[in-house]
Amino acid sequence: MGENTVPQKSSDNVGSIVALMVALLVAIFAFQLNASMLSPALVTMQAQLHTTASSIALTQTIFFTAAALFALFLPRLADLIGRKKVLIGMLTLTMIGCLISGFATNVGILMIGRILQGAAGPVVPLCLIILHVKVRDEKRYAKLMAILTSINGGIAGVDALAGGWLVSHGGFRSVFFVMGITAALAILLVSFGTQESTAKDTPKMDWTGVILLVVAMGALLSAVNALQGSFGNLGLPNWLLASILALLGLICFVGFWQVEKRVNHPMVPIHYLKQRRTWGLLITTLLTMTGVFAIMNGIIPALGQDGKFGLGLGADMVSLVTLTPYALAGLFFGPVSGFLAARFGFAKVLRVGLLTTIIGIVLAVAGVLQPSIWLLLLVSTFIGITYAGITNIMLNGLGIVLSPEDNPGYLPGLNAGMFNLGAGLSFIILYAVPTVLHTSVGGSSSGYISGIVTGLILVIIAFFTSFLIPDSKDCKINLE
Repeated sequence: MGENTVPQKSSDNVGSIVALMVALLVAIFAFQLNASMLSPALVTMQAQLHTTASSIALTQTIFFTAAALFALFLPRLADLIGRKKVLIGMLTLTMIGCLISGFATNVGILMIGRILQGAAGPVVPLCLIILHVKVRDEKRYAKLMAILTSINGGIAGVDALAGGWLVSHGGFRSVFFVMGITAALAILLVSFGTQESTAKDTPKMDWTGVILLVVAMGALLSAVNALQGSFGNLGLPNWLLASILALLGLICFVGFWQVEKRVNHPMVPIHYLKQRRTWGLLITTLLTMTGVFAIMNGIIPALGQDGKFGLGLGADMVSLVTLTPYALAGLFFGPVSGFLAARFGFAKVLRVGLLTTIIGIVLAVAGVLQPSIWLLLLVSTFIGITYAGITNIMLNGLGIVLSPEDNPGYLPGLNAGMFNLGAGLSFIILYAVPTVLHTSVGGSSSGYISGIVTGLILVIIAFFTSFLIPDSKDCKINLE
């Protein structure tokens, strides 16, 4: 038996699965709202808190950085002290953070609230672990997991529209209060709809390893943010600040590696870090996210708004043509990819997703050469299916099914860190390459093309690295 669970009558009946799915869906909603519902409120927050755009942007950076860092260790902590307990604790911190942010009178208090809201960062991987404990059949799990992860990506765009309506009718504070109410509802549903479980072995948490890993990843994420100028003017050039932070991250990671080799119960055993199930998946996730994220969230919307080289659409119309169809396509196709994974396996479906995403990015290049609203709509919908509806879901699922039974939380946490790191690197690399070529995204058609082609190359490499990911059956990861 690979998991310790609290006995529950009829644990496998349809009613209990439905209750579990509803609880996990609302928990994921609570995280997603914190991540994307605030976008339409940023300008209003700047005005009502009497601060600058850069300060408000920094609060967003802090939230996503906190979310990434919490994701590194909370899934493992949940293995040891109870997943239901930790999920409720995360949602409680998130709710408190929403209230603090909603009542904030200055940007400093807002930052405190956003840090606490970042506790929701590992909600998705933890929910997938809880589902895997409950649903032992891999084919059934693949289908249900796809529903959870497609819902997570699918409300992006819709929740932003709702956020815009709330801001216009109740100010930015109303957005935080709706987030808080959703988190409170999630706490209630998780309390009654899930059962407690832990890993097979529950030693003490390796807090020394946690601190070193969190500082290492935090420094690397901050280095990425520094290159983007997220920290404003601190008296150092962005490249120098980023170099210092990157060096700190490297030193702490070396320290983490040494500690994990010596402690009796490491957070992540070194022999797992050396296995292909770990580094093969993490490299593929990082390359994929870096290749796709800035294309769909930066370059394509910018092309739609560009009056000289693109279509000259307004911001609202661009969202309807690009971001919303991208998200909704992922939402509707997600369950299909789950069915395919149940039949053919996660790794094979991942490769299909990556290969078709490559085709979608090639279509994006055509969209630059011959801009049209219908072509942008086609590109956004197509990549919504291939990336949001297939690739992203398979990468999340592999983080669960490849995890060893004695440490099921480490790989989803590290994988979540790669998603966040890739999102930051994407905007740096895909925008930096055109600059090296003496152009820029928005400065010329060749600027758009060079940025997109850079992403294309990264996704092609990710396709080949995906063959390094082993089949889950070869890893003996059965949780029963």
